[in-house]
Amino acid sequence: MHEIIEQLQELSETVPIPLELPTFEQIVVVEEEILMPLPAELKEYLLYASNVIYGTLEPVTASDPYSHTYLAEVTAYAWSIGMSREYVAICQQGNSFYCIDQEGQVMLWSEDELESETWESFWQWAEEVWLQS
Repeated sequence: MHEIIEQLQELSETVPIPLELPTFEQIVVVEEEILMPLPAELKEYLLYASNVIYGTLEPVTASDPYSHTYLAEVTAYAWSIGMSREYVAICQQGNSFYCIDQEGQVMLWSEDELESETWESFWQWAEEVWLQS
């Protein structure tokens, strides 16, 4: 995990208005908004790497409720178009969503169904999907 966070931070693009990392309290607010706890690895990502801007994917964030990547809003939208409420969205691609379950397994939900490919953890997904985008 630490190696992937370091790699993401090194690769992160410099932008005029950088993203901020959320506080623990902001993560609690997100959990309250979606009425469920976040898996531990997703919390780690939010606290230590959600300020990274890299590649073509834009994973969820938790520090700015007005951002198009705000976790509670992205997840609520995914639920509204049919993604099961047992999953939390971690990244939106059009009307497809990478999502995570409470055990930390990541899947791709697309067109009312889960795709067959899965990743055992958020960090495996980050390494194999996000860093390759």
